[in-house]
Amino acid sequence: MAAGEVAAAGSAEQFQQMLQQKDGSLVVVHFWAPWAPQCAQMNEVMAALAKEHVQVTFVKLEAEAVPEVSEKYGISSVPTFLFFKNSQKVDRLDGAHAPELTKKVQRHAASTSLPAASNEGAKEDLNSRLKKLINAAPCMLFMKGSPKEPRCGFSKQMVEILNKHGISFSSFDIFSDEEVRQGLKTYSNWPTYPQLYVAGELIGGLDIIKELEASGELDTVCPKAQKLEDRLKTLINKAPVMLFMKGSKQMAKCGFSKQIIEIINSTGVDYETFDILEDEEVRQGLKTYSNWPTYPQLYVKGELVGGLDIVKELRDSGELLPILKGEN
Repeated sequence: MAAGEVAAAGSAEQFQQMLQQKDGSLVVVHFWAPWAPQCAQMNEVMAALAKEHVQVTFVKLEAEAVPEVSEKYGISSVPTFLFFKNSQKVDRLDGAHAPELTKKVQRHAASTSLPAASNEGAKEDLNSRLKKLINAAPCMLFMKGSPKEPRCGFSKQMVEILNKHGISFSSFDIFSDEEVRQGLKTYSNWPTYPQLYVAGELIGGLDIIKELEASGELDTVCPKAQKLEDRLKTLINKAPVMLFMKGSKQMAKCGFSKQIIEIINSTGVDYETFDILEDEEVRQGLKTYSNWPTYPQLYVKGELVGGLDIVKELRDSGELLPILKGEN
C-alpha cells in the first residue's frame, strides 16, 4: 500500500498483518458495511486523513465479512473505528463523527511521531474530554472494569454499595483508555481509583463513599435509579408506535434496523425510535422484559409486535398498516 492511501483488509489474517507496524506507528481500522451510507461518508473522511497523515496506516474492514474479528473487538454497529499501536488497541470511536475521528487521529499520531513536542494543546484537549466524561451522566463512576465485571476489589465494593442503595450511575472503564486513566488523576487531584462524580463534582473514592453510607448521607448525595421495569414501560409507551433499534431513523447502524425503517416509512405512519446502542441497561433489560432476544423490536400502544421477520410477514399479508394504526 502506498503512503497516503486507505488499505482494505479482506480477511482476519490480512488484518493481523496490517496491525504489525514495526515502528509502533498508529493503525486506524474502520469497521464498515457497504449498505450503510454513513460508512461511505466516513471512508471519504479517512481517505482525506490518509493523505494528511502519511505516517499512519488506515485500514477498511467489512465488519460482516470477518465476524471473528468483529466479535473479538465487540463491534456491534457501524461505523466503528479502532486505533492500534504495537498491535494493541489504544482507543475506539463508535459512530460517524468526523471531527472526533480527526481529533483522535491527530492526537495519537502526534504522540507517536512527536514525543518531545510541546503538548499544551493536547493537554487542553484532554481536559475538555475529561470534563465531558465526568458530566456524561448525573452520577459517573470511573472504575477498573465494568459494573458487571469489576477488575479490582475496590471497584467491586463501590459498585455493590451504589447498587445496594439503588443509585443510578454510569461508568467508565479506566483500563480502556490510558490517557483518561492518568489524566483524571491530575485533573481531579485524586491519585487512585475508583472515583465517583455527581453533577460533574468529585465526591471521592471508596473510603469516602463508605463514610457517606455510614452517616446516611449517600442517599441524599447521589441520584436514585428509576426501577428498570418502570423505565422500560415508560419508554415503550413514549409514542403509539415505538421502534427499538441500532441507530436512528436518519442513520441505521445495522442491516436489520435499516430494513425495518424502510418498511415502516413506506406505510406513512408516524413513529419514534430509541437507539439501544446508547443505553446498555435498556438494551439488555428489554430483551428480558419482552422475552425477545434480538433487535430491532417494534411496539404499538405498549405491546410488542415483533422483529424484522414478523414485520415483513405482516407487510406481505396486508396486516401491517392496520396494526400500526392501532386498528387491530
